[in-house]
Amino acid sequence: MLDFYLKPLLFFILLFIGNNLFSQQKYLQSGPMTGYSAMREVMLWVQTNDVADVHIIYWESDNNTAKKVSEIVRTEKQHAFTAHIPLTMLEPGKKYEYELYINKVKCEFDHSLKFQTQTLWQWRTDPPAFSFALGSCTYVNEIDYDRPGESYGANYEIFTSIHEKKPDFMLWLGDNTYLREVDWDSRSGILHRYTHTRSLKEMQPLLGSTHNYAVWDDHDYGPNNAERSYAFKEETLNAFKLFWANPNYELGPGGTIGTFNWQDVQFFLLDNRYFRNENTHANETPTILGQAQINWLIDALKFSDASFKFIVMGGQFINPIAWGENYASFGLERQYLIDKIRELSIQGVIFLTGDRHFSELSKLQENDRVYPLYDLTVSPLTSGPYLPKENNYLREENTLYGERNFGMIHIEGTRNKRELTMQLYDVNGAKIWERNILQEDLK
Repeated sequence: MLDFYLKPLLFFILLFIGNNLFSQQKYLQSGPMTGYSAMREVMLWVQTNDVADVHIIYWESDNNTAKKVSEIVRTEKQHAFTAHIPLTMLEPGKKYEYELYINKVKCEFDHSLKFQTQTLWQWRTDPPAFSFALGSCTYVNEIDYDRPGESYGANYEIFTSIHEKKPDFMLWLGDNTYLREVDWDSRSGILHRYTHTRSLKEMQPLLGSTHNYAVWDDHDYGPNNAERSYAFKEETLNAFKLFWANPNYELGPGGTIGTFNWQDVQFFLLDNRYFRNENTHANETPTILGQAQINWLIDALKFSDASFKFIVMGGQFINPIAWGENYASFGLERQYLIDKIRELSIQGVIFLTGDRHFSELSKLQENDRVYPLYDLTVSPLTSGPYLPKENNYLREENTLYGERNFGMIHIEGTRNKRELTMQLYDVNGAKIWERNILQEDLK
């Protein structure tokens, strides 16, 4: 007789719990995403589709009995329902797991959620080995607003291939979303496009367990080839800061300029759009970065004692053939930067670039008294591929690839004797080519 009353009651309890879980999971729009990592702090990001309270429960992977709880962050419409959740007072060199809660209810995922803190190696050990993935040009189709004809975006499984390589972080090299004509003349359109791209199902496992850093190029900044006169650049700057979790922005003169370290390596994240001036009126010299950003970059490079110094921006730098948006079309500024690197004896500089819808490794060595400057261009991830028509005579042999792809860089070795391995992979994770560069060769 008791079972007669208990069974319906149990059914309604389970139904209530199940509906409650679903009701909170349905608030999730995209993410969670792991942003920057420091020794004592990590930033997590998530987007809901309505006002909600979100928080994180996290623990060291080898000690799940000592769980910690983040602050509660409320998502709001004016911020595109995005939340940046800082996790502070962490221990260096640890791996963590975490759970996402929306309105105090745990969200369930079929992929792991992880992050890590950087190692306190200074004065103690050699810097740890690590690896990172890189790529540019992520186009996610939305048929109603795309150009008529064949879809421009494809091979979204590339994000699964990147995730399977288990990089410590992903470096997004620009055109990380593609604003359309319907988007770039309104704040709501800009936020819709960023939301639409970030919500791609295939991207979520990579976002949830790999740290992410980004620069932008014209398509996530504004219209094709957009420069400093773009009327909504403050709105796209705001959107970029809402949807990414770099450790800093707007260094020096402003824009998306930033920098971060990973172990003994430093990355200089440049803004090649916000200050860009392709006109020559009023006796102005055409510029990509602008003098204030260049001054910041040179100061930061000179101050850095990193083993490798990666200069990261959307467009190619070393390719010597003037082609539209690349740096050879701004020859005076390009040469000024090269001269400053040489004049100040700044060691270990490598350029990482995107934009071109093909990948290649370029190498510039003016004479045998200076070390070579390399530029690894990696593009595209999911947008349309292309083979260049210009003859880049500084291209390293057998490095040109004209299909969708991504890159991996591995860094290992003892202090002051680090070795860098560049690899290019196709959408399925098959290796296309590999090159090695020694730290001592960049002195």
